[in-house]
Amino acid sequence: MINPAVAERIRSEISSHDVVLYMRGTPVFPQCGFSAQAVQILSMLGVAYKAIDVLADPGLHQGIKDFSNWPMLPQLYIKGQFMGGSDIMREMVQEGELQQLLAEKGIPFNDR
Repeated sequence: MINPAVAERIRSEISSHDVVLYMRGTPVFPQCGFSAQAVQILSMLGVAYKAIDVLADPGLHQGIKDFSNWPMLPQLYIKGQFMGGSDIMREMVQEGELQQLLAEKGIPFNDR
């Protein structure tokens, strides 16, 4: 069961920022290959996002998994909506779905 304070922190972050990536490590120093791949995708698209290092807070590390009911990291949220992890992000980019979603939500990105 998720700690109410952690749940509120997550709700606050995903409602305050258009794009939020919960990841292991930081964009400059990702701590797992999946987090590195997610950062690479967002960087390639030129999307501004808030990165949150779950390793810095053990409660958040488990809390984000409980919040989304998704056992994996990283986790991407766009306009408060849980999108998935790096594999889903990669598939969405390949199909043009992530770019389309960003455009629909009015989030600036590099449209090549």
